[in-house]
Amino acid sequence: MELVAPHGGFLKEMLANEKKVEGLREEALALPSWDLTPYQAWDIELLLNGAFSPLDGFLTKKEYDSVCERMRLQDGTLWPMPITLDVSESLAESLSEGDRIALRHPEGMMLAVLTVRSAWRVECEREAQTVFGTTDDAHPAVFHLFHHTHSVYLGGPIEGISLPPHYMFKHLYHTPTELRAQFITRGWSRIVAFQPRSPMHRADVELTKQGMEKVKANLLINPTVGMTKPGDIDYFARVRCYHAVLKHYPAKTAMLSLLPLTMRLGGPREAIWHAIIRKNYGCSHFIAERDHAALGNDRNGKPFYDPDAAQKIVKDHEMELGVSILGLEEMVYVKDQARYVPRSKVPQNARILSISGTELQRRLHEGLGIPEWFSYPEVIAELRHWYPPRLSQGFTIFLTGLPGSGKSTIANALLAKLMDVTSRPVTLLDGDWVRKNLSSDLGFSREHRDLNIRRIGLLAGEITKHHGITICALIAPYRDMRREVRDLIGQYGCFVEIYVSTPLEVCEQRDHKGLYAKARAGLIREFTGISDPYEAPENAEIVIDTSKISADEAAERVIMHLGREGLVNSERPARYWHLPE
Repeated sequence: MELVAPHGGFLKEMLANEKKVEGLREEALALPSWDLTPYQAWDIELLLNGAFSPLDGFLTKKEYDSVCERMRLQDGTLWPMPITLDVSESLAESLSEGDRIALRHPEGMMLAVLTVRSAWRVECEREAQTVFGTTDDAHPAVFHLFHHTHSVYLGGPIEGISLPPHYMFKHLYHTPTELRAQFITRGWSRIVAFQPRSPMHRADVELTKQGMEKVKANLLINPTVGMTKPGDIDYFARVRCYHAVLKHYPAKTAMLSLLPLTMRLGGPREAIWHAIIRKNYGCSHFIAERDHAALGNDRNGKPFYDPDAAQKIVKDHEMELGVSILGLEEMVYVKDQARYVPRSKVPQNARILSISGTELQRRLHEGLGIPEWFSYPEVIAELRHWYPPRLSQGFTIFLTGLPGSGKSTIANALLAKLMDVTSRPVTLLDGDWVRKNLSSDLGFSREHRDLNIRRIGLLAGEITKHHGITICALIAPYRDMRREVRDLIGQYGCFVEIYVSTPLEVCEQRDHKGLYAKARAGLIREFTGISDPYEAPENAEIVIDTSKISADEAAERVIMHLGREGLVNSERPARYWHLPE
């Protein structure tokens, strides 16, 4: 296979012409600038290093329309995923075609300059339907599109100043040019890429060995480490697990390289996209798994994508892709033979052993044994380090409801009970305290309410990650922001949403400050339940109406739920409630 480098002019220019790049940097300082989101920063890196070849920047309106409708650029080149730069309406209104803007990394450094060729208003529903085949925001990419995408797209070529920095696993990040050079140095001419999204266990290793043997190729383990599906195992833990399995391949036949890609979880389209990227990195073969880049079911319990669709579409486009597709069979463990075999080769009546992802999580949470036929001891050791048994994990309890519903009272009763049944630190983040001490700069607009909840979510996530317990007592009126916080904290531990469903009339009767009356009189604007909406949770773990039970009874219900989930020992004797006189 001839290793022809992909389009990567920006990176080449950055390396070859430092003087020009320095001039571009100086120009950028005088230009209007846009602070990239983490989502956009991942895309910028792959545009600059050539992984998104043949793109030379963010899609213009005409290219965007063509990609959405046909999975092709205007010249007919296969390209399935719109690569777009969404910005605020205020910035877009200040720009005209031909204007240039500087693009900054979230940490502040200049990465590139964009020359604006077109600007247009985002049509969320149209893009969701054409690209992802659904407008159901249970799909993470659709949710991001509907709730976190700015209102205007800018398109045009970019000129590179610097690649984004990487602070962890720096030696495992490679540009396409660097990776191709490594292949040559290693004497590899046939390379099969495998993209795991979860830690690799024995079945995955056997699957990849089968692929290597089938096409007589070396293996590139090439996981994505940009944003993936909410709830996926933390990237740091995954990378440690990938590194641990390398020694289970024959010497010098496999390597690990990290791909800084934000997954869209777009099923068949995404599979094509991943294959194109691996071609740009110099791979000759790509393993497309069954249900590749999919994510389960929609709100009606139906799969977002047909499980076989991804393998079929990449096979249909194999010649055009220029990379050979391996649609390998699932490997299963046959107890009688004490080995893994392709599912189609399992003898009749043979006993197959398996552990689902859910069962693996249960065993980790409960500290139970995991058999060696399933995984390697060093992989399990890494997972146990990052995901200890639930009695040692951090978690967040998130109470939400109308003002005066009883959230704070329940939270204080719960704080006392939790401190009595666990040795983990417990932190209470009450809405009034947060507003006074962490968010005193914010008002009550939708934007500021969301920012307040996001700040609390970030803090609760850090506490949860470090095995502490957080109780949040907040109005948090909007479903999409509560979901964002759930997804954020769910990376590190359990998230328990409690809907305090006390009726509005009861909340008003309890209002000793007279805030509801002032809101009804128009003296307080943007007051939740009166002049501002409250979107009730649809899938809260616990629902409590404090007009029917006391705060102490409500807190006890929460403790019992936590006990059933294995997060606390609810049967542990209280330590301090009945001290001897």
